[in-house]
Amino acid sequence: MSYALVFPGQGAQSIGMLQPLAELSPIIAETYAEASEALGYDLWTVVCDGPESKLNATEFTQPAILVGSIAVYRMLESRQFEVEGFSGDAPVAVAGHSLGEYSALCAAGSLSLGEAARLVAERGRLMQTAVTGMDTAMAAVLGLDDQDVINVCEHISQTMGARELVAAVNFNCPGQVVIAGTSKAVARASEQLKGEGAKRIISIPVSVPSHCALMKSAADQLAEAIETSVRQAPIVPVIQNLDGDVAHELAAVKDKLVRQLYTPVQWVTSMQSLLRYKPSAVLECGPGAVLTGLLKKIDRTVAVRALSRASEWRIAGEASVEASS
Repeated sequence: MSYALVFPGQGAQSIGMLQPLAELSPIIAETYAEASEALGYDLWTVVCDGPESKLNATEFTQPAILVGSIAVYRMLESRQFEVEGFSGDAPVAVAGHSLGEYSALCAAGSLSLGEAARLVAERGRLMQTAVTGMDTAMAAVLGLDDQDVINVCEHISQTMGARELVAAVNFNCPGQVVIAGTSKAVARASEQLKGEGAKRIISIPVSVPSHCALMKSAADQLAEAIETSVRQAPIVPVIQNLDGDVAHELAAVKDKLVRQLYTPVQWVTSMQSLLRYKPSAVLECGPGAVLTGLLKKIDRTVAVRALSRASEWRIAGEASVEASS
């Protein structure tokens, strides 16, 4: 059975995430311990005990999600555990949403776990620094076509002046687009989008406006760290957010990773590209099940599984594990 992997981005974190899997397998805690040594602090304690304000600070959130995603991937790779009703050798392709692209590249052998953890911690720090002193926001817009959202954001940015900005930044699934920018511009765009017929506007509780032009300075500074950390081309196809396509040369992989920080996540296009590899199933590796839900809205025919649920796993050769998700 062929399979593809997807890795979640920021927003999937929660206090105690993956603890049911840690009770099932030592691989979870061992992976966090390995990353903690590279980071210089106990990341697993932050995940388990918080406080929530610390886990939600982007410089901690990003390594916490990446390391959790790789820990789940290592469980799958170890063959000590099996996903109920599923078997397979190696992924035909991988992709990650925003931050998850770093997890995907780590799983594909482009950088080590320690390098990846340090890189995304720096990514989080630079993103926060880029908007120090600014009031920013992100919101999910439900029920409108992509172009309608793009048009409203462009209009608001043009009419409010140089200091205010809002842009469509995540094209997650049909009828769901995330916008980001300064708080005033996001608020004004949200009001206009409601008037255009949006079913709901949901504020996203994050401290940085990812994937918009406000992140350009962070990307410029991050480029050097990407250059030294991402050491080899992926050994399996990695579909990247920038254009929903696979870069085969290492230089192109790095370039897309830099530009990803200040350009929209083309997730619908990415998933359409992933499905061209004809996986029998798509497995979500990491905390939560956000990407599983999005993929069901993109293509209802594909089999999807969220591996954060302990009930999905069993010890190899044994019956299903009875555990809560």
